[in-house]
Amino acid sequence: MQFLAFAGLLASSLLAPISAAPLEAQVETRDFGGTHWVDTWTSMPQLTEPANLPNPPFNQTGSVFVNSTIRQTLHMSIGGPQIRIRLSNVFGATQLNITAVTVALPFNNSAGQSIIETNTLQTVTFSGNNSIIIPDGSLAVSDPIHFPIKAQSELAVSIYLAGGQLGNSITSHPGSRTNSFYQFGNAVNAANLTDPSVQAVAHWYFLSAVEVWSPPQARGFAIVGDSITDGRGSTTNANNRWPDLVLARMQKNPSTKDIGVLNQAAGGNRILADGLGPNAIGRIDRDVLAQSGIKYSMIFEGVNDIGTAPSDAASQDFVYNQLIQAFEQIITRVHTFGIPIFGATITPFSGNVTIQAYSTPEREVTRQRVNQWIRTSGKFDAVLDFDKVLRSPTNQSMLATQFDSGDFLHPNPAGYQAIADSFDLNLFNRFAGGVSSYM
Repeated sequence: MQFLAFAGLLASSLLAPISAAPLEAQVETRDFGGTHWVDTWTSMPQLTEPANLPNPPFNQTGSVFVNSTIRQTLHMSIGGPQIRIRLSNVFGATQLNITAVTVALPFNNSAGQSIIETNTLQTVTFSGNNSIIIPDGSLAVSDPIHFPIKAQSELAVSIYLAGGQLGNSITSHPGSRTNSFYQFGNAVNAANLTDPSVQAVAHWYFLSAVEVWSPPQARGFAIVGDSITDGRGSTTNANNRWPDLVLARMQKNPSTKDIGVLNQAAGGNRILADGLGPNAIGRIDRDVLAQSGIKYSMIFEGVNDIGTAPSDAASQDFVYNQLIQAFEQIITRVHTFGIPIFGATITPFSGNVTIQAYSTPEREVTRQRVNQWIRTSGKFDAVLDFDKVLRSPTNQSMLATQFDSGDFLHPNPAGYQAIADSFDLNLFNRFAGGVSSYM
């Protein structure tokens, strides 16, 4: 009888409500009606090359950014009432000690400047603390910040590191195409960075994403790419990379205005091998599947695999076969999560070989072979034929003159606008229901 009584008492205790437990120990079961976190901005993190580390004395033997404030402006894609900030130490060899972080609107909603609207300034916390230690290889997500943002607006994030980061391996995104500023001292609350030590660089450091609290219909579109998607050849501080220009079109379309456009590209990136950033196959999980609210994806890569491989026929045939297998692997992985993936054809790179080393007849053959597979294999859920948009009508191995930034590879702002104008916005409605994981 005593055993039965004890069993009954145990059963009743297991079934009893847990409201007496501390709030932070309870499992969140509230119904938010589908409202969720969606990325509104991302930056592909990578190991900072020596040339892209901050200039001395911010870069010292054995430490980086000691007693330094970094102020960075970011271009939001969709808006909402609350945001969260993600900081990355994925490539740091040591822990990253974040002392303080603030957010604010930059003066006049302008990108690439150090002046902020101080009446919008807010402190960022991490699990209730103003500071956080991020272990090497990890990331940190801030607490929700009641900070309403508008679509296509700018956000200024200021980070202070009292002790800096030990070692010289840090996480950044060198191809920001947007000026950032750093100086000595804690200036996260300052209206402007005015210390004599202040420097400006076109890099982002430690920031990997901004999430926005969004209604059920909001979702994210992650674009995996290389320097053409990262915006080389675009105008610094103008936000005229082709994904930004597609976003501008989407914001005018009621059916696409709630889709965040997320640029997960890096200059020099390859699909098959590490180099400037990890290979695309290896980063699909982190840069697409692990992001918040992703409903659509795309890949626009391959030129650096073709261009850095030897130009003899055997080497190029090997690269071709490897690229096709890699595309199929990426498609399989993304489809497992029911996410459609669009493929873009590789744009021309032939021209003056003294200016563009990729330019050889054998590599052009490989580009055409890969593009033919992208167009006709049926493996991608949709194909965006950027090659057709940018190529010369008289020489299809070259960029059209009016779209060439001067190196025969990267488009200029007019070329990026042409890509954006050609982008079929109906794809988002067509694949609103996702895809079968058995495709």
